[in-house]
Amino acid sequence: MNAQSEEIKNFLKLEDGQYFADRDSAYLDPYYGLKKLIYGNKRFAENKSISPRQTDADLKNNELGQSPFAVIIGCADSRVPNEIIFDQGVGDLFITRTAGQVMAEASYGTIEYAVVALDTRLIVVLGHESCGAVTAAVKRPENPPGHVVTLINAIKPAALRAEEMTESKDEMLDAAIRENVIEQVNLLRGLEPVMSRKYENGEILIVGAVYNLHTGKVEFIDDTITSLPGYKKYMAAR
Repeated sequence: MNAQSEEIKNFLKLEDGQYFADRDSAYLDPYYGLKKLIYGNKRFAENKSISPRQTDADLKNNELGQSPFAVIIGCADSRVPNEIIFDQGVGDLFITRTAGQVMAEASYGTIEYAVVALDTRLIVVLGHESCGAVTAAVKRPENPPGHVVTLINAIKPAALRAEEMTESKDEMLDAAIRENVIEQVNLLRGLEPVMSRKYENGEILIVGAVYNLHTGKVEFIDDTITSLPGYKKYMAAR
């Protein structure tokens, strides 16, 4: 199985021998959408990618409109091509990318468009190992060039929390990357007026994950799964 905890495996009913999840079901059910992303990343990490939905017929169908099953808020880093690492096709993912996946008003509007106009119900904040923007926030250079300072300032709270949690510099960077993702997840969950209402009502899922550059695996963060509304009730009923 891919780099997921036993908690997430049990929650999503992930199967060790499974590599595929139905696309239509993923659009209708965000929990199934999570499965689809995890299985797609499993294919990629094991060098079994199928590069779906890229035929001539698929491209022609895209003229009719789009119905992405997931929004990915990712880093602009060239080593983290979202459709490739999740092995998804044209029209599957609605993506916004900035360094350190730092969000501002234009990002919020982009995400809300997907949620309101396209009925996309799964939102994933995706950080990654060795993130340059987070590294800069950890090192806190004195005179960063131009607008780079806006990225550093946005990530700095996560870097400071990581500094309190860890002892070594290597541990601190990894912790800061994770904390930055969690902070962005919480920001979206509380974003008024659209996101917070839909999240609290269980209409959308907002979760976080971190991509490992060395293994090609995406690990979803337990805390962002177990804190979902209805999680405990769902698990107790199983």
